Amino acid sequence: MNRKFALSALCLLPLISYTAVAEDAEHKPEFTASAELGFLYKTGNTKSADMKTGFKVKYEKDLWLSLLNFDLLVKKTDNENENFETSDQKWSVDSKTNYTLSTTGKNYVYGNLRYEDDRFSSFDSQSSVSAGWGRHWYKTDKASLFADIGPGFKSDKVKATGKTQSAFIIQAQALYLRQINEHVEFQQTLSAKFAPKSGENSIYSAESSITTKLIETLQLKFSFKIDHNTEVSDDKKNTDTQTALTLVYSF
Repeated sequence: MNRKFALSALCLLPLISYTAVAEDAEHKPEFTASAELGFLYKTGNTKSADMKTGFKVKYEKDLWLSLLNFDLLVKKTDNENENFETSDQKWSVDSKTNYTLSTTGKNYVYGNLRYEDDRFSSFDSQSSVSAGWGRHWYKTDKASLFADIGPGFKSDKVKATGKTQSAFIIQAQALYLRQINEHVEFQQTLSAKFAPKSGENSIYSAESSITTKLIETLQLKFSFKIDHNTEVSDDKKNTDTQTALTLVYSF
């Protein structure tokens, strides 16, 4: 995936749900949701059209927190015949549930399911399941750090051979939040699906972002994301990057 600037809504990693700790628990709704739709059209020397859409639902009550994300990205580029053809297409579903071990504690247990279909990557599909333990390691009025880790199982369907490669993984995720001022927030997320056995594909991702509140339900976000697969086809790159200017609407 090449770098691209697109106007779209926010796609959050599972750990991002913990931004709720800054809110008053007694006044938070149990269900919250956000929708995204972005479109970029270019003409001139190069003609292309990008569309990104997605939907997120979060449920939080007592010691439970559940999050479901759906995302779709489509890119069309003109060919030699001046017709648009799909040059990038990717969609994913990600679900995570956390249970805090006590009302005053910092520890929690989690379960996580993810499925991704990327038309132009080395894999027809990639899926994973993981469960484990996490902790709210650090918290002040302006900053927070969350991290969790656990064993899991990953399945990659290789495009070139049609075979499915399955592997045991150790999954780890971390989220750092920093409130720069009343309207601006910095976020750093890290995620790893490490396959210990030699020759098996491991997946790493990182995203840095700065979010500015425009109004109560509308935010503007600038983000830079890196995705890395250790084992890919010879004609594919290991690392994909994405730079985006994002419009976020929540309800």
